[in-house]
Amino acid sequence: MQKFQIVKKPAYAIESVDNALQLILLLQERDALRVNEAAERLGVAPSTAHRLLATLLYRGFALQDESRRYTAGPALRGVTRQGRLQEVVSTALPQLEELASAVGETVNLVARFGTSVRFIASVESAQLLRVGDRSGTVLPARLSSGGKAILATLDGEALHQLYSGRVAQLAGDHLSADELGALQEELARVRAKGYALNLGRTEPDIAAVGVAVPAPAQRSWLAVSLSAPRSRAEALDRPDTLAALRGCCDTIAASLEAVQLAGPH
Repeated sequence: MQKFQIVKKPAYAIESVDNALQLILLLQERDALRVNEAAERLGVAPSTAHRLLATLLYRGFALQDESRRYTAGPALRGVTRQGRLQEVVSTALPQLEELASAVGETVNLVARFGTSVRFIASVESAQLLRVGDRSGTVLPARLSSGGKAILATLDGEALHQLYSGRVAQLAGDHLSADELGALQEELARVRAKGYALNLGRTEPDIAAVGVAVPAPAQRSWLAVSLSAPRSRAEALDRPDTLAALRGCCDTIAASLEAVQLAGPH
C-alpha cells in the first residue's frame, strides 16, 4: 500500500504569507491573473490583493502586461523559458573565472528583478586585500554598477513605470520627478560610456564597475561587474580593464544565446 502524508494548514499560519504563497501557485497555474480574480480567490479586498501582487512584482515573482494583468515572473520561470537560473550561472562561469584571472579583481554576475539586482554568482580575486563573494546580495539597481548598466538599456517609458508607477509607491521605490530626472541623466551618461561606476555608493569601502550583458531587443537583464577596494578604484576605469569586461559580457551573451538562455521571458 502506498504511504502518503496529509499536510494540514498549521494553526500558526501567517495569513499574509499564506495568501502570497497561494498567489504564487495561481501565477504558476494560469496564463494571467487580474487583481479582482486574485481577491475573489483569496477572499480578501481588492486593495489587499493588489498589495500582495505588487510585492510579488517587486521581488520578481510576477510581471505585469499591457492589460494590467499579472503573469509569472522571472523568479518563477527560473528567469528564462528555456532553462533555469543555475544553467545561466553555469554557462557564464568560465568567462567570469577568466575575467577574474585577467584583471585580478572579484567578478560578479548580477540579474535585475524589478528595481533590485541580485548577485547570482561571484568569482573572488586572489589578492590578499579583496572584495569577498557577493552571491546572494541584493542591492538597489539604481545605485549598483551592474544595476545602472542594466537600467541604461531601458527606455524612458520603462524607467518611468518602474520608478513612478503605483507598484513603485507600494514597494517604497517611488522617485520624485527631480529624482527620476537625475537618474535618467546619470543613465544617459552610462549609456554613452557603455559602463557604470559605483564608488562607495552602496558600501563606502568598495568600488565597482559594471557592463550590461547584451540581450535581444536591447533590454538587458544581466550585467557583469568588477568589485575592488576603494584603494584600487582607478584600476577599474582603465581602458584595458574595461575592454576585458566588455569582452566577457559579449562572450557570455553569445554563450547564452547558443543554449537559448539569452532572454528573460
